[in-house]
Amino acid sequence: MKISEAAAASGCHLETIRYYERVGLIPSPNRTGSGYRAYTLADVERLRFVSRGRELGFSLEEIRSLLRLNDDPKLSCSDVDALARVHLADIHQRIEALTRMAGELERVIAQCAGGERGTCTILGALRHTGHDVTSCADPGCRP
Repeated sequence: MKISEAAAASGCHLETIRYYERVGLIPSPNRTGSGYRAYTLADVERLRFVSRGRELGFSLEEIRSLLRLNDDPKLSCSDVDALARVHLADIHQRIEALTRMAGELERVIAQCAGGERGTCTILGALRHTGHDVTSCADPGCRP
């Protein structure tokens, strides 16, 4: 099948497929006599695997490792489990960081009374990273 058909079947954009080929996540397909890429069902399945991995937040290197594990029937599922557990711990850390960021932004927004730019608590918080806006001594900060 042509790249457009592989894209439709896998849900990947054409340029994404070409990129995955360049970085070695999928093998370079055979070419037709006229030079078009000729994808197989196995290529489409691999594209789906990579896409699903990306949807789950795995990095390209993690997906590369998962593909190696998937391709080698001698390897244990415990290797896959270990990689997935590390990834899940990373996701939980990112969620905690995002929650902290959201809380800080909500706090700063709640203190914003509008008005003039010089007294903007949001801009003050950005200028004074790491400092509590409510205790800022800068005249530009508004408690």
